[in-house]
This record gives sequence, C-alpha cells and structure tokens, in this order.
Amino acid sequence: MRFLVVGAGAVGGYFGGRLQEKGEDVTFLVREGRKKQLKETGLVIESVHGNVTLNPKTIIAGEEAGSFDVILLSTKAYHLEGAMESITQYVGEETIILPLLNGILHIDKLVEMFGEERVIGGLCFIETTLDKNGRVIQTSEKHDLVYGERTGERSGRVLKIEDSFSGSSIAYRLSENINKDLWNKYLFISTMSGITTLMRAPIGPILEQVSGRATITQLLKEIVSVMNQIGAPLPNAIETLLLNQIDGLDYSMKSSMQRDMEKSLPVEADHLHGYLLEIARKEKISVPVLESVYANLKVYEQLLK
Repeated sequence: MRFLVVGAGAVGGYFGGRLQEKGEDVTFLVREGRKKQLKETGLVIESVHGNVTLNPKTIIAGEEAGSFDVILLSTKAYHLEGAMESITQYVGEETIILPLLNGILHIDKLVEMFGEERVIGGLCFIETTLDKNGRVIQTSEKHDLVYGERTGERSGRVLKIEDSFSGSSIAYRLSENINKDLWNKYLFISTMSGITTLMRAPIGPILEQVSGRATITQLLKEIVSVMNQIGAPLPNAIETLLLNQIDGLDYSMKSSMQRDMEKSLPVEADHLHGYLLEIARKEKISVPVLESVYANLKVYEQLLK
C-alpha cells in the first residue's frame, strides 16, 4: 500500500518512520523548511524502542504524486483545515483517510469533505516530541496505534492496513469498536491535558496533593456527565477505570498540550475542552473545573498572540 503521512512531526514522523523502517512505501507531505531539513539530516527517530535514521520521500502540497491508498493524518486540530485542503489532490476513489487527532470533532469535518466511505477511525497513545534539531524523540513504553472501521466491520481494506503494520515495531491494534475507543481516548486526553496544563506540572506531583487528586476526580466527573448527556459510548465504571489508568502513569508524565505550552506553541483548547464546554452550557450542566481549564487555555492563547 502507498502511504501518505501528513507532516513529519512528533506523531507522523514516528509512525510513518516505523512503517518506512519496515519497508513500506511511505511519502511525507511536508512544508518547504521541513523538506530541506529532512534532506540534510534524514528522519531521525530516537526512541526507547530503538533508534533509526531514515532517508524519507517527501513532497510539498501541490506536487504531483498521484493518489495514495492510505493517508495518515496526525496534524494538530488547528491545522486540520489546511491539511484537508493540502491532501485533496492525493485522495482517489479507494483512498482511506486514517486520522490520529485527539478528540472527536475532526471526524465530522473529514466526512463532510471526503465522504463517509473514505474516513476510518484512529487514535494513538504515545509520548513523543520534536526537538530543536527536528529529531523525533519518543520516550514512553506506549507507542500504540489503534484503528478500525467506524461500523466495526473487519473489512478487506483494514485487514490490508494490518498487513502493512505487521512486522513493524508499531504496537498496533485493529479495533472492532473504534467509536468507543475514540470516546475513551477523548475522555482520557481531555482530563489529562486539562489538569496538567491547569497545574503546570506533570501528573505525579498533582496526584501527591490531596486537592490535586480531588481536582482530577472532579474534572473527570464533569467531562463524563457531558459525554453521557450526548450518548457517548462510554463503558460502565469508566471513572474508576480511568483514575486507575492515571494512577499507573509515570510520575513525570506530561500531556502533549502541556509540552506545547512549554514551547509557547498553539494548543487545541477549542477542539478538546471548548467543544465539551459548549455542550455543557447548552445542556445547562455545571462544570466549574472544566470552565477553569478552558479559561486557563484561552488566557494562554490570548497572551501568545
């Protein structure tokens, strides 16, 4: 299969690089500056799962390259509109779009532009960042990629993707209920990013404080109440399950949103927390901690300008 990876950043660079390392046909759609950098240094991955330097194929938006079998979309939400425009010419009749964005709002946008049949579900669990030299630095034991048909079907096309992932060092899983997985990840990431950005700290020190743990618990409860209101497919006892998951994280674990704030980069405030807050206000659900999380992020965005 021909893979087009949109961007060669922390997430796309890692998973696309691992596919290329295995021998798959991978092309990276990048900006001019990143293209030049990759030509000079190669795609460098430094990871707890093994280091590798690759010579990647790259294109700039607008260059002729034909259509691709799979487009791996791992941009930030605030770059989604531009990314959708840039991939349009590479989408053919049989192209599969596999998004790895956080949240849920992007699915509707992709379906609206490219059609129901072209968009499958996807998510990842990974702690990775791009350093000042353009190297992909991956530090977590988890480097999981989960994907599947949004209908739950084990279709021929997702089985072909599984064949491509097979033999790579990616910890992949073909899901038969990707919608449930997406909402579970959304719950986790909105809680984790919300509390770590609010407290400006990794998860360990927050959990050590009685009030810190209580704030995490309250934020989780508020987000669950919002998601339940719109019928999200959350499992029973999800709050207990997710708190146990948070307790099991490394002491120094930071959210990617927190890392972005530390680098003075934009954040996905509206895509993640703003979307939930909009529902809460519409449904008249009291969410004081979520309000604080969102206010903190929007003040950060305002000062960033």
